[in-house]
Amino acid sequence: MTWGLVFEQLLNGLQYGVMLFLMAAGLTLVLGIMNMVNLAHGSLYMVGAYLAVALTAWTGNYLAGVALALLGTLIIGMAVEVVALRALYNRDHLDQVLATFALILSFNELISIIWGRGAQYASLPVWLQGHIDLFTGSRYPVYRMAILVIGLLTAVALWYVVTRTRLGMLVRAGASNRAMVAALGVNIKLLYTVVFGVGAPLAGLAGLMAGPIYAVQPGMGELILIQ
Repeated sequence: MTWGLVFEQLLNGLQYGVMLFLMAAGLTLVLGIMNMVNLAHGSLYMVGAYLAVALTAWTGNYLAGVALALLGTLIIGMAVEVVALRALYNRDHLDQVLATFALILSFNELISIIWGRGAQYASLPVWLQGHIDLFTGSRYPVYRMAILVIGLLTAVALWYVVTRTRLGMLVRAGASNRAMVAALGVNIKLLYTVVFGVGAPLAGLAGLMAGPIYAVQPGMGELILIQ
């Protein structure tokens, strides 16, 4: 085994870790702020991947498809929060687990009805299909390196929002004492919807980035959610 191969595997591990980070960030926001155990978070990962494939084919432009897929995941996530999850905040975690597990089954069946049970394969634009030369003398796919960069930029953006903005202040305050934040006049329901809405496209982003590497298929969200 050469050092070049070792370094490539380290980069692959970091790339996979970035996708897990994007999933975990959304889960942490929802669990930490809303005290909600959301097993259906992986379904949003799957929705993001499917929307990216469909919308890229529809628009004929990869970046437009990605942008629309993130917007679609945001809208779907907020709709799920308002329609299905809002009534579960004051229930115990077992009820939340059962309800969100039902959402998993519903999302998987809906995806199968719309796109079928067969795997979908996402294509990349030409400018993401090349390789870059590493200092080890080996080559590494441009797309995997792009995932690393996007993940790190997303992490910096999340850190800035949580620590340096008014929304982040409300998020941190809501995690510490929801009752006090509500007593100060903050619309907790709206804050919860916004928090869930932020978490949904994070999962969708991980899903659409995973699409060109792995098969896009029903149930793909449960595997990464477990990991």
